[in-house]
Amino acid sequence: MSHRTPGRVTVVLLTLLALLVTGCSGQSQGGQGAGGKTLIVGATAQPPTMDPTANDAAAIPQVLLYNVYETLVKVDSEGKLKPLLAQKWDVSPDNLTYTFNLDPGAKFASGRPVAAKDVVWSINRIKTGNATATLKKQLSVVEQATAVDEHTLKVKLTQPSNLWLWDMSSTAGMVYDSEANADLASKTAGSGPFQLKEWLQGVSVTLGKNTDYWGTPARFDEVTIRYFSDPNAMNAAMLSGELDIISNLQAPAALPQFNDPSRFTVIEGTTNGEVVLSMNNTSPGLNNPKVRQAIRHAIDRKGLRDTVWAGKGVLIGAMVPPTDPWYEDRTGDFAYDPAKAKALLAEAGVQNLKLRLRLPTLPYATTAGQFVASQLKEVGIEATIDQLEFPARWVDTVLTKGDYDMSIVSHVEARDIVRFANPQYYFHYNNPEFQRLVTEADMGPAAEQAPKLKEAAKLMSTDAAADWLFLLPNLVITKPTITGVAKNATTLSFDLTTIASR
Repeated sequence: MSHRTPGRVTVVLLTLLALLVTGCSGQSQGGQGAGGKTLIVGATAQPPTMDPTANDAAAIPQVLLYNVYETLVKVDSEGKLKPLLAQKWDVSPDNLTYTFNLDPGAKFASGRPVAAKDVVWSINRIKTGNATATLKKQLSVVEQATAVDEHTLKVKLTQPSNLWLWDMSSTAGMVYDSEANADLASKTAGSGPFQLKEWLQGVSVTLGKNTDYWGTPARFDEVTIRYFSDPNAMNAAMLSGELDIISNLQAPAALPQFNDPSRFTVIEGTTNGEVVLSMNNTSPGLNNPKVRQAIRHAIDRKGLRDTVWAGKGVLIGAMVPPTDPWYEDRTGDFAYDPAKAKALLAEAGVQNLKLRLRLPTLPYATTAGQFVASQLKEVGIEATIDQLEFPARWVDTVLTKGDYDMSIVSHVEARDIVRFANPQYYFHYNNPEFQRLVTEADMGPAAEQAPKLKEAAKLMSTDAAADWLFLLPNLVITKPTITGVAKNATTLSFDLTTIASR
C-alpha cells in the first residue's frame, strides 16, 4: 500500500468469473480480432477511481502508470532511472534545483504538445489540490516548480532529497494535460501510448491505443484488464484460453497447472511487495515494544510462507527488499520461538491480550491472517479476524482512520522504508532516532544514503515496528506467443509498453 502509503498499498485483488468483459467469448481475444490486435490481462486489484491523485490504491497506477500517464523519468525493469518525458536533467551543486529538458516531440492524446507548464500544473495539482496525504508528503519537499520556457522546467526543493526523483518516477510525477478540462475520476488526459476506452467498475478496464503517440507505438489496439475476486477463477480463465496473461498469480499452489510450455510461459521474478503484519503502535498492548517483539517470536514466517504462498517469495526481516541498495538479511532478528514470546509477554505484564486483526479481502492476507491468529493463540494472544472489503473499506478503516490493532497487506511502492518515519501513517510508529536516520539518508550525500538506511532498517526490526512476513514473488503466466513481459515488478505499473505478441 499500495498499495501507498502514505504508502501506496499493494492491492492485488479480484471479481467474479461470471462478470465477463463485454464481447468476451470463451477464447482469448489476444491476437487479431474484429477491432484489431487485442490483449486480455487477468488481475486482482480493482481501481476505485481513474484519478491517481485521489486514492492510494495501487490498482490505479497498475493500469495507468507509463501506459496512460507518463512521468519525467521512468524506472526500468532493473530498477534504474531513465529518461521519459525529460530527455535529460541537471542538478545544482547544492542539490536543491533540478532543471529538466522535456522531449520536444512529446504530446498528449489530445494532440497538444507536452509543455513545462503542464508539469508545473500537475505538481501544483497535488500540492494545493485534494490529493492524498501520501502524494502531498512526497511533494512537500518541492518549494516551487517553474516553466522557464516551453520545454524547460525548473524545480526548486526546500532541502536536498535523494528520494525525490524516485518519487517523481511514480504516481507523484504523472503529468496531466492542463487544458483537458476533464473529470479525471472517469476520464484520462495523459501522453502515454494508451488512453482509457471503457471502465466497467469491478469488472474491467479497457485501454485503447493512442494512435498519435509520440514515442514507440503501442503493439495492441486494445488492452482489457479483467478483475477476479477468486484466484482459482482467474486460473480457470487462463486455462480455458480466455486470458493472454495473468499479471500476478494469486494461487501459487496452482503453478503445476501451467507446466505445459506449448500452452504457457511462466515468468518468476521479484517485486517490491513486502507482506507486512502491520501493528498499530498506539494500540493498548502494542505500544509496548516487548509485546511487539513477542508477536514476532510467535510467528513461524517460513511456515507461513510455505502454507500461504506455496514456498514462493523471499523471507525478509525489515521493510527492505533485496533489490534496494540498503538491503541486509534481517530474518534472524526474531527466530520462531513461542517460549521466548511467552517470556516477553510476561516481562511486559500482559495477559489475555485481545487484538483486532482487520484484514483486506485479498487471497494472501486472509490465509496469512488465519495462520497468524492460530500462532498468536498458542502464546496467549487472541486475535479476532475481521475481513474488510478491499480496497474501499480497508483503505478507509485501516489506512485512513487507523481503526485497527493489526492487519496484513503487501506494500508495493518502491523504497517504502520511509513510510515508517511518518507517525501519522497507519503504523503510527514514532521513533525519533529512526526519523533522524531516514532524514539524514535523504538529505545527506548520496554515498551516505545506503549506510544510514541500513542502520534505520536494523532499528525498525529490533524495535519490532511491524512484522515482515515475506516478499511477494512476481509470478506471471502468459501464452507462449506473448513476449516482453518484465521479469521483476520494480514499479507500481503493469507496464504494457514492452509487451508484444507474435
